[in-house]
Amino acid sequence: MQHFQIAIDGPSGSGKSTLARSVAERLGILYLDTGAMYRACGLYAIENNISTKDEMAISKLMDNINIEIVFENGTQKVFLNKNDVTDKIRLPGVSQAASDVSCFKIVREKMVDLQRRIAGTKNVVLDGRDIGSFVLPDADYKFFLTADINERAKRRLEEMQSKGVHDMTIEEVLADLKYRDEQDSGRAFAPLKKTHDAIEIDTTPNTPQQTLLALLRYLPESIFTNKKDEDYS
Repeated sequence: MQHFQIAIDGPSGSGKSTLARSVAERLGILYLDTGAMYRACGLYAIENNISTKDEMAISKLMDNINIEIVFENGTQKVFLNKNDVTDKIRLPGVSQAASDVSCFKIVREKMVDLQRRIAGTKNVVLDGRDIGSFVLPDADYKFFLTADINERAKRRLEEMQSKGVHDMTIEEVLADLKYRDEQDSGRAFAPLKKTHDAIEIDTTPNTPQQTLLALLRYLPESIFTNKKDEDYS
């Protein structure tokens, strides 16, 4: 049976990850959080005191980086040079570092190669900024999420606080989102953009459940299943 791919793109805080996880759970397929890979690269630069804006230094750093994605009961874990960094990549500062290093072609090429290899073996949903435009341009189903930036900042702050991070204000989160939007949309290689064949969903007024239902109505009944994939290795 041929595998199918669902691509969900959009800016930071638009609800991509929450939606992608929900879609994967509803369909019983794999969810691949591609942003976590770039966060791991950013974290590695920080830990090695390398400027995330120094393309030459980052390029050299990539020779020594090994990122592995492991799935345990359908949950993604990220390993950086054999160390589990699943939680560390969500710490303050890593988000901006990820945005910086993701602008560099060598970083994106290495991460995209890994993403394509995983996506080519299973029914999968991926979320990111260039999934439908670059990573999986032939994905079976493409969606592009949008949301008001103030709503996105509110969501991101609530997410951070739920994880015990309380040292950022809403103004700081908003500034970080504006920075990331500029970086993601303005980079020369594989920028954030909506493809002509992607279905746009504005998540601003929606609850996560409402956004999920909005997406599911575009999928054919034939791909729905209550049986989850058991092989996540």
